[in-house]
Amino acid sequence: THYMDEAERLCDRVAIVDHGKVIALDTPAGLIARLGGEHRIEFALSEGQTCDESLLRDLPSLAEVKHAHGVYALQVGAPHLALPVLMERLQSRNLALSRLTTRHVSLEDVFVALTGRRLTESGESEPNENGALQEEESSVS
Repeated sequence: THYMDEAERLCDRVAIVDHGKVIALDTPAGLIARLGGEHRIEFALSEGQTCDESLLRDLPSLAEVKHAHGVYALQVGAPHLALPVLMERLQSRNLALSRLTTRHVSLEDVFVALTGRRLTESGESEPNENGALQEEESSVS
């Protein structure tokens, strides 16, 4: 299937296939645990503002920081510990949020982390960070 949410809900074991090769095989929970954090905090700052990533590196329960296209993505184990510290640090530097979301990490996040791209509902690869299309198909089996 190319439907990650379906695979996460219904499968006991999942194989992620990229360019015809199995690149990961485990339970959905096991694959998600590989990312190092069970929750994702995503935020964007007001127009023209940026945040030095060193400000984020030592947040409580932080597993990973990514920044692309004006969106900061934090992989954390305990959002209730990381969020108050994040908010305090942003406020102390007069940085204003334009968007903030939190969610559980999903099998889709694992797929993106392993392959570097997302799949559309038709199973086609979406453009990567540089706008180039990935030619070969990837899937979850």
